Amino acid sequence: MLYPRVSLYALMLAAAGIPLYIHLPRFAAVNLGIGLGVIGTVLLMIRLVDLVQDPLIGWAIDHWPGAQTLFAAAAAIGLAIGFPLLFGLPQGAKIAALVSILVLLFSAYSLGTILLYGRSATLAKRPDPKELMTLAAYREGGQLTGVVLAASAPALFVAFGARAQGYPAFGLFLGVIALITLAVTLPIWRRAPTTGEPLSFASLGQAGALRLLALALVNSLPVAITSTLFLFFVEDRLQLPGKAGPLLILFFLSAGASVPLWARLSNRIGPKQTLMIAMPLSIAGFVGAAMLSTGNLTGFALICLASGAALGADMVVLPAMFSVVLTRAGLNASAAFGIWSFAGKLGLALAAFITLPLLERSGFNPGQANSTEALNTLNLAYAVLPCILKLGAFGMVLALPTEVSAK
Repeated sequence: MLYPRVSLYALMLAAAGIPLYIHLPRFAAVNLGIGLGVIGTVLLMIRLVDLVQDPLIGWAIDHWPGAQTLFAAAAAIGLAIGFPLLFGLPQGAKIAALVSILVLLFSAYSLGTILLYGRSATLAKRPDPKELMTLAAYREGGQLTGVVLAASAPALFVAFGARAQGYPAFGLFLGVIALITLAVTLPIWRRAPTTGEPLSFASLGQAGALRLLALALVNSLPVAITSTLFLFFVEDRLQLPGKAGPLLILFFLSAGASVPLWARLSNRIGPKQTLMIAMPLSIAGFVGAAMLSTGNLTGFALICLASGAALGADMVVLPAMFSVVLTRAGLNASAAFGIWSFAGKLGLALAAFITLPLLERSGFNPGQANSTEALNTLNLAYAVLPCILKLGAFGMVLALPTEVSAK
């Protein structure tokens, strides 16, 4: 039951992450009446908290290895409290209330994520590369299940008569998931922790981890942008009302189905070679999205299948590569994954900070009639900019040395 419990904890975190990164911009704009520029600024300010907080969380997990259970419980309880508060906010809620709740949620999410990834060597049956890749497959499979659950839940609640686009019921649902997960997964946090040497930039550089951190940041930007703008692109650019939920589910189902395949392929041919196959698939998806005509549901569904499969490779291969280089070098993993976590979330914050004000300046209004200029700006932000960034990440993968990317 070790790996299934790891999957469940990952499911909880992913179910928490989707509302924060995909539902939040539209919820705050439509339900709370907050401008897109303000939302982007709020998300960037919270990332500044993470700049200090995430590495400190990683340091604390490594400094008190016997407190794994306490850290895991604190993360789950924070999510259980925060989501009902967030999605229960009324129209006209004060920005300060929103910020306070988001700080609680992002802190709990960071704590759980850094603990789960930083304890890879502890949670794996053996701390060798193949077993770490197997653990990663279970972990990311759980994450993608949680993503599908969170992506579909609001629409299901609306179908059963929930008010306010299903968000208040959704918040309570996420709180219940967090409490159930805490109760079921406690045994995995009682395992004796595997620890290593303290971190330094020199040791990270010698291990090859700094290259992977830079790659993680650049590679996070395309998916961060598309996550932030997905609902706007489907409902406003493609004019497919009511289809965003099913398309999002299709995207993540494709990612989830691909995870075991990418894990097996990585163990066979190596992680670098695996990414060299997956990344062009993602680039092709961005090119296709930029060229779609209004109302082209079938075309975008095919793009969701292809880009979802490519995401599966990113999710399973890159963190496993990072775990392998840390384990080989005998370094403390939680502190390193604190930096890794910040790199990923910085990408999400930059995506919101850059694209949301850009859309606002172009005159874009979600859920309303928009000018050609505004929709063209949305198209550029959703498809063209991520394509350019993904090409940059692909170049970084090609430049990875053999010793960093070895099986």
